[in-house]
Amino acid sequence: MMLQYIKRGFLFVFTALILYGTWLMLRLSWPYTSLNRYTDFLMTKQWVYHIRHWRLSFYTHVFISSVVLITGLLQCSWYLLKKYPRLHRTSGKIYVLTVLCLSGPSGLIMSFYANGGIAARISFVLLSCLWLGSTYMGWRYALQRRWQLHGHMLLRSYALTLSALTLRLYAYLIDVFNIPLHPKDAYILISWLSWTLNLLFMEARIRFFLKKRIALLLTHTQ
Repeated sequence: MMLQYIKRGFLFVFTALILYGTWLMLRLSWPYTSLNRYTDFLMTKQWVYHIRHWRLSFYTHVFISSVVLITGLLQCSWYLLKKYPRLHRTSGKIYVLTVLCLSGPSGLIMSFYANGGIAARISFVLLSCLWLGSTYMGWRYALQRRWQLHGHMLLRSYALTLSALTLRLYAYLIDVFNIPLHPKDAYILISWLSWTLNLLFMEARIRFFLKKRIALLLTHTQ
């Protein structure tokens, strides 16, 4: 019983943090609706702003990020899956289509122009490719009705989606704790940490529950 309460508490905190992060993302995105090239982060991208495909990718990525965060969060809800399967399927379709057709491709294009040099660009290219790949495979498994593989792959996909939040979290922590890193080195570091730690955590979670399920199956067959 205690374990159940701990699990529910963790899920509540996890959901609250993502909703708060999504709200912050909306606040950060709002100034860009002016389409002013000298707005916030764009001050560091003057050297590529004139490139049309980069500019379109940037605005697409910024304005659609909250949709991906919210629809992905809905996919993580076991309660929603059981009680409202239609909502689960609808939000899942929106998530997959948005990642595969908008957020993923725009993120990949932006990756080739990332700040921080080749090291950061390699990180973001890998992130984009893994994000697109895991989302596509999750969709394929759903079409094949291989539900466990579908769920695991989309959990990996959402872990990569959350890199949008963790990147900003690590940047904030470096600033708050005044960690003595050159800005370029700091950006390279967080470009890698933002998604690798998320993916490692999700992989550990998936493997833990797989072992637990296998143990239960073995118990029932003995």
